[in-house]
Order: sequence, then structure tokens, then C-alpha cells
Amino acid sequence: MKKMTMFLMIGATVALLAMPVAAANVVTVNYAVQDQCTAEGKNALYQEFLKYRKDDQAKAFDAAKKYLACPTAEVTEDQQKIIDYLKKWSTAYEEGMKSVNFDKTLWTDKNYAEAYKMGADLLAKTPDDLKILVALGTNGYLVVTKNPELASQALDYARKALALIEGGKTLDNWGPLTNKETALAYLNFTAGTLTLEKDPSNALKNLIKAAQYETPLKKSPFTYAYIAGAYETGPYAKQSEEYKRVYGGKDETPESKLALANINQLVDRMIDGYARAVALAGTDANFAKQKPVWQESLTTWYKYLHNNTTDGMDQYVAAVVAKPLPPEPTPLTSLPTPAPAATPANGASGTAPGGNGAASTTAPAGTTQPASKASTTPASANPSKPAGAKPGTNPDRPRN
Repeated sequence: MKKMTMFLMIGATVALLAMPVAAANVVTVNYAVQDQCTAEGKNALYQEFLKYRKDDQAKAFDAAKKYLACPTAEVTEDQQKIIDYLKKWSTAYEEGMKSVNFDKTLWTDKNYAEAYKMGADLLAKTPDDLKILVALGTNGYLVVTKNPELASQALDYARKALALIEGGKTLDNWGPLTNKETALAYLNFTAGTLTLEKDPSNALKNLIKAAQYETPLKKSPFTYAYIAGAYETGPYAKQSEEYKRVYGGKDETPESKLALANINQLVDRMIDGYARAVALAGTDANFAKQKPVWQESLTTWYKYLHNNTTDGMDQYVAAVVAKPLPPEPTPLTSLPTPAPAATPANGASGTAPGGNGAASTTAPAGTTQPASKASTTPASANPSKPAGAKPGTNPDRPRN
């Protein structure tokens, strides 16, 4: 199997190199007892190369290196053809082995720091090598767990791979990933998790895309907790702040009702995300630490839209996974019928989200919650970055 992998990587390139005519005229000798740089010794080395060129390329490469190490003064025309051929073959072999070693270092050994060095070296020669970019990008969200200093590189690789694929570039073999869709899912997941804290609105778009494909990400509670967190610290935080600035402390108007209706659409998406996270976490011990945090966020936001009760919440959680993931809401331009829920203002009519005693939106320190958690009134006007949104905490990795 090891040989087959090697041949797949470098065989195609080497096969393009034509054999020199002199190969048909050489004589087989036992070079073990010969000086390897005599005419007989070099001839024997070449025969050794030919013997293993297809079935054991490592041995063929060793023979080629020994042949090429010999002095080249006063060589015949046939010997020069052999030298030229061995140089081309050896170069192709070395380039192919770089890819083989890169794959092993990244996918098998999970030595991300070394793999990123090797990847950078390969991309220096071929910047648009989609195979290398996909490998680095799909593993990007895992790389930063041990090597956070590589986050910027990981994000760049993921974005470039996405741009090339969306531009029509493809691979004949996506291995060890299953197919293009798997690559797109994990590339978007890397882009989403690595930008969640600084740019949650755009991270949201990547995360929603990542959840569309049939991969382990679609069944991971982390995916949907990240989505809920991106809504909360992105569009919800922005619209909540705007509502407070424009309508805070004023009487209710059709315009304020419309603004609130748009905010409530976002809250509905946040409830959906946290509900999916809770449902998919189930009783799995791997999520025992995160699930209570997601459950608390779900309860807080569900009460916000349901008159401060949790009536029907358990049934909602039980059924949510069977429903398609909703897209980002289209902004409303007119009030829906019936009108949106009353403004949550501790009983004070007309108070904006985040009004009396705006809550902190910082997640509890040490959690892996990818979203800020409102502790009292959910509509904070000044959300801080989600302390728990630590890229790379998802236990799933790109795989078949």
C-alpha cells in the first residue's frame, strides 16, 4: 500500500520522461565488486536503476544518486543521455516525495507546524496548487489548537482554496477527503471559526455553508453553537445597538416595531442554533461541559420570544434537527401580521433591547461556548467578543 501511494504521487510525472536509446545497449554486470565510477560500475548502477524504477523507486533513486555522483568528464554521448535522464527522473522523484512526506506529516502524524512549513515550501513553487491548499485549509481549524500563531496562514489557505474551487478549479482525487463537497464544508468551517471573534457577520455565512454538506460537521453540536454565536455577536448585536440609539426611551412607533421585528428574526435563528446544539449533544460525555452553557443560552433567548416562559421548548428541541437549517433572514420592510412580540423591557413598554440594565454578553471564562451568553436581559447593546469562541475546539476533523 505504501508503494502504491508513492507511485500514484510521482509515477505520472516520471512516466513522461522518455528512456534514452542507450538503455537497450548496456550489459548487465555485478557492480558489487566494481568501482562504481568505472564504465562497468556505472553501467551496473544504471541496470540497478532500471530494475527498480517501477517496483521500488527508493532503491532506483539511490542507484541514480550514485551514478550522478560520478565525475562527468570525458563521458560518451550515450552516457550523457543517461545522465540527463537520471537527473530528470531524480528531480521528479524528489518533488513527488515532498508531496508524499507532506501528506504523511499532515494527515497521519498531525505535526501541523512541520506540515505548514512543508506546505509553504511547496506553494512557493506552485502557489495555486489546489491539493496543498485544500489540505492546509481543511485542517486549519485544528492547526490553531496547537499552533495559534498559524491562524492567519490557515485562514489565507482556506480562503484561497475556496476561491479556486468556486472559480471552477477541481482535483481528480480529493483524497483523503471524500469529495469536493467535503472539502468545501471544512474549508468554510475553518474560515468561519477563525473569523468568528473579529468578523462574526461574515463568519456566519461560512458556517451556514459548512452545515449544508453531508459531513460530520452537519451532525456536530459545535457547528450550530458557532452559528448561534455568530448571529448573537454579529447582526443581532449591531441591530440591537442601533435600536437603542434610535428608539431607546421613546414611545413605540411603526418604525420601532419594524426594527424590533427584524431583531426578533435574528433571535429566532439564535434559538434554532442553540436548540440544535443541545439536541445533537444529547447525553454524549464529550459535550458534557458545553451542553449546560448552550442550554442556558437557549432558555434565555427562548423566554425572550415566549413571554418569559419555556412552554413548548422541550418539544422544539426534540423536533429541530429534523428541520432544514434556516438561512439568514431577509430584512423585513413592512410589519408582519400579527405584530412582533412585545418589547422585552422588564415590563416597561417601549424600552429598547438592552435598555434597563443591559446584560454582559461575555461567555464564562474557560468554556468552549462559541457564542456570548446573556446573563439577564438578552438584548445587550454593547456585546463584547465571545470569550468562549475558541477556534478549533470542534472534535471532528476532516475525514471520509
